[in-house]
Amino acid sequence: MITFRELVPEDKDVIRSWRNTADVAKYMYTDHAITVEEHEAWFQRIMRDPTCEYWIIVCDGEDVGLVNLYAIDQRNRRCHWAFYIISPNVRGKGVGSYTEYFVFQHVFDEMKLNKLCCEVLAFNQTVVDMHKGFGFIQEGVFRKHVVKEGQAQDVVCLGLLREEWEAKKAALTEKMRAKGLLP
Repeated sequence: MITFRELVPEDKDVIRSWRNTADVAKYMYTDHAITVEEHEAWFQRIMRDPTCEYWIIVCDGEDVGLVNLYAIDQRNRRCHWAFYIISPNVRGKGVGSYTEYFVFQHVFDEMKLNKLCCEVLAFNQTVVDMHKGFGFIQEGVFRKHVVKEGQAQDVVCLGLLREEWEAKKAALTEKMRAKGLLP
């Protein structure tokens, strides 16, 4: 069973350890070990920032990752999102797919926003393809946008509009049911 829970102060230390794990850090914009002080400032900011929302991803009772919305812009009815899954125990259980579906429902059906955006380092083609499989459209590329390990990397920009979600919602819901992720 996959659920999502809001962050609590007790999550702070484990999130820092996740962010500094090689399998997560290689796909983040930061390119250094995140210090205790730096993480503390970040954590305090996100806990009170009204333009972002964070959840811990929980699978079968285990905290397995983090998902967030950021740059929530009510005026222009859009936001960005990102997520990562840290636990190798959940591979093949549909956690990534269900997380994407959860975010779509939250952004479009609950928040009533018009657009969901994401940015993915171009070398992470698996995630670019996953997002496209859920209906995201590649809207552009920020060329040499982020330096990772001394090399400038491109970033793929993707977007999904409310009407695209509405057109795909029934098929995606059925896909989630077929995978046993929805009743």
